[in-house]
Amino acid sequence: MPEVLINGPAGRLEGRYTHGKQPNAPVALLLHPHPQHNGTMNNKVVFTLFQSFTKRGYSALRFNFRGVGRSQGTYDKGEGELADAAAALDWLQTYNPNAPVCWIGGVSFGAWIGMQLLMRRPEIDGFVSVSPPANLFDFSFLAPCPSSGLIIHGDRDELVPSASVTKLVTKLSHQKDIHIDHRVVPGANHFFVNRTDELAVQVDDYLGKAVGSSPTIPAVAE
Repeated sequence: MPEVLINGPAGRLEGRYTHGKQPNAPVALLLHPHPQHNGTMNNKVVFTLFQSFTKRGYSALRFNFRGVGRSQGTYDKGEGELADAAAALDWLQTYNPNAPVCWIGGVSFGAWIGMQLLMRRPEIDGFVSVSPPANLFDFSFLAPCPSSGLIIHGDRDELVPSASVTKLVTKLSHQKDIHIDHRVVPGANHFFVNRTDELAVQVDDYLGKAVGSSPTIPAVAE
């Protein structure tokens, strides 16, 4: 899993990248939790998502937002982190210019950033949003949400009430031609401590069904 350095808007961004073995593999970008609350690209939930995509043959990138690890810059309340994510996606597309499909995945704060990137980049075909902090950050920009995706959280989330996530899912589900697969993992807290295996099962199941049901998302040899 090669280490990569990406030219970001505030300086170097540190990342980890796995290139798909198939020619013209689809791509996935994974975003980590809040930089000021110990969020890094090595978060176990981020790594779980990363593995879910790479084992399906995707070229996948996870990276540290500005000010985290060896990434340069300082925390910028979401605006700078969104710019970091856009720069990371640019890098991913540069190395995969013929990728037929692009996915975004995010955890907590990273889910909020990922959904904003989804609104700005029409080439993103689907999303996986884990523990979206719908009670802490404004998701009203998803009007309309441009892509279908998975929203998943635990029923013992100590930071985000289930009702807040359900309200977000209900809002998005009312939009035409958008399907939100809403899943709840029993016994899981906000960061799925001791529940990442269960998370992986759900994400793998969703990706398998999404690939199988959409003509725009090609099946990739595992």
